[in-house]
Amino acid sequence: MQSTRGWEPARALTRRQFNALQAAAMGGFLLGRGSQQVAAAEGKLEIATFRADVSPPNGHPLCGGWITPVSGQDDPLEVIGIVIRGAGAPIVLCAVDWTGILNEAHVRWREELARAADTSPDRVAVQCVHQHNAPFVCLESQKTCSYFETLRNAVVHPDFFAECLQTTAAALQRSLADARPLTHIATSESVVERVASNRRFVGPDGKISDWRGSSSRNPVHQELPEGLIDPKLRTIAFYDGNRRLAACHYYATHPMSYYGDGRVSSDFVGLARKRMQQADADCLHLYFTGCAGNIAAGKYNDGTPQSRRELTDRMFVALQASAAKLEPRPLRSLAWRTQEMIPQPRASFVADMLRSEIAREDNSLANRIRGSMMLSWLKRCEARVPIVLSALHLDEAALLHLPAESFVEYQLRAQQMAPHRFVATAAYGDGGPWYIPVKEAYPQGGYEVGVAFCEPTINEMLEQGVRRLLV
Repeated sequence: MQSTRGWEPARALTRRQFNALQAAAMGGFLLGRGSQQVAAAEGKLEIATFRADVSPPNGHPLCGGWITPVSGQDDPLEVIGIVIRGAGAPIVLCAVDWTGILNEAHVRWREELARAADTSPDRVAVQCVHQHNAPFVCLESQKTCSYFETLRNAVVHPDFFAECLQTTAAALQRSLADARPLTHIATSESVVERVASNRRFVGPDGKISDWRGSSSRNPVHQELPEGLIDPKLRTIAFYDGNRRLAACHYYATHPMSYYGDGRVSSDFVGLARKRMQQADADCLHLYFTGCAGNIAAGKYNDGTPQSRRELTDRMFVALQASAAKLEPRPLRSLAWRTQEMIPQPRASFVADMLRSEIAREDNSLANRIRGSMMLSWLKRCEARVPIVLSALHLDEAALLHLPAESFVEYQLRAQQMAPHRFVATAAYGDGGPWYIPVKEAYPQGGYEVGVAFCEPTINEMLEQGVRRLLV
């Protein structure tokens, strides 16, 4: 993949020229570039596990700068990952307790971990868990904001970002010396009770009639049905013989109970993961947030500390139930597949207009920062730096890695595409596109559509990419 440093296109393009070039390069939807590598798993594989603290210091922005910055810490934020060796170049999977990693920042994460693991960036999957009292990182956006005194260091402190990369890469490198044979895997699932609920309610006119966020004290929102969700938590575990070395857990919900108080926290999903880690100390536990763009805990969460404790308890029960069903079996084969895509940015994104909105001192902080992220996405698309989708196939199991805040329908459709496989989906990879609704959601309107950075054509593009990864 081409170098991503700088993000400026080689030459200026009109919108019409850009769309024409994009359509030609994509064949309508996807770039032709992709890869697949299959390896037998007969005593040749190894697995290493790593973790590092990536908690921001006091004063650092949270959630991209539009909530209270760090004033303290309730519990640390971590990056947790695994490295698989012996199937061609090493494969790296990791989950980061951050709100999001966008564009150049996401590519740099993959580049640094690839260097540490002696592999290529397209064999590294970096997914955020999406807690909100956590960093939301777009380096190009910060660069834009730095031209304005009132926005200096508004999005991310670059030195902190660089330090986290170095710390994580060093932890990964150290872990390789302690790699263990990877001989067996196990898969399982459990139903998560009273956590996830759909945020969007469509009225008779086909428009959003009500919206239920991550928390609500409105009794109507508690009485409304859960709506479309994926109720299952899925687990895949990795073994050396009968010894469980690592377990990856996947569930689709926005992972926020409450936020905006300046207190760094991995929130209820992170707290449940940490409790699971204490209960099963010899196994490294990773948690991945699935396609939760339209899913949150609002039906069951009133935004109080008590609700955080209750949600943590429910997630922990589900984690335990899933782990109790794990039965290791020999790992026979492994395949790593990738697919690249360049989505079409929203037609309403015009660079000069966005720069004007960012420069307006009377504009709200949130709108100025969001505008800088829109501009970053526009530049990235014009530079034709693709998003990389990937899937790790382990016998009949497939671990799917998708970008941004994808709607839960993508996860459910992926399962339908491969009904005989165990499909576990992690979203919140490259966060550049922000929300990724399904195409039928666009005419419905609502918050998620209003902050979706791509045209509805991304629906077919993403589904085609997933199909190529799974089928």
